[in-house]
Amino acid sequence: MNKVVETVPKEYDEKKIREFLKEKLQMSTRFIRKAAIDKRILVDRQKVKLDYVLKEGQTIEIILDKKETQDILPENMDLEVVYEDDNILVVNKPPFMVVHPTKSHPTGTLANGVIGYFREKGDDSIVRLVSRLDMNTSGLIIIAKNQFSHMALSRDMKEDTFKKIYLAIVHGKMSEESGTIDLPIYRPTEDAIKRVVDERGQESITHYKVIETYDNAQLLLLELETGRTHQIRVHLSHLGCPIFGDTLYGTEDENFIGRQALHAHKLEIPHPKDGKVIDFKCDMPEDMKNLIEKLKKN
Repeated sequence: MNKVVETVPKEYDEKKIREFLKEKLQMSTRFIRKAAIDKRILVDRQKVKLDYVLKEGQTIEIILDKKETQDILPENMDLEVVYEDDNILVVNKPPFMVVHPTKSHPTGTLANGVIGYFREKGDDSIVRLVSRLDMNTSGLIIIAKNQFSHMALSRDMKEDTFKKIYLAIVHGKMSEESGTIDLPIYRPTEDAIKRVVDERGQESITHYKVIETYDNAQLLLLELETGRTHQIRVHLSHLGCPIFGDTLYGTEDENFIGRQALHAHKLEIPHPKDGKVIDFKCDMPEDMKNLIEKLKKN
């Protein structure tokens, strides 16, 4: 059984379990409420309510297993699973795949494939996306397998221990071999897809390092400090180095690549269960490797 187990410390003696879960374990109010409704909170193996008063040394258990359903059609797909345990699934998303069903893409999405993967294994988990990627961006995506893991990872995304690192192939050359892009990103209208750099926008920070230089092109390693929509694409385009194949922020490059040359290459995250930092990596796909070979020949 998948569960969180904690011993009541002295400072929570005579305090309600609700306080312990919220303050000590940093659980969200929503998670605590749902766990209580489902009777998945136990003290010394007895189910308790949220007003239960704790005693030092008691054992608290939060049961994470829960049968859930989701209105996503399971599909059999050849998923590239990078890592999996009882709490998270990390997959390498190929380019040209939508992450979650929409009106225009009700099937054939990564979520359809993940639900199919879970059901084939007899796993009752639903798809809780911790990270997302644009349809034409490839690379690592994290799926939380229970509500607790989703809550913990969503909270920890704001911490320094949570790192998202990308590879991108860009037109032109950056002004420095490495640096930080600190430019606010703004959505001009509520229905606008395209974002712009504008002082009215949200703080947006991208760190970069040049890995290779070609004839008027470069391979960059980029780390997100913030996670705004299209952040890397907006920042690089604004600096005059748009990503190859990015038709929204650059130009079409059909002779080179059929989509934006952007890949979620590496993730470092604190594990939701014990907080230990784990990392995952996946190599860039063939279309980006082919693009580099073409650039080297120019």
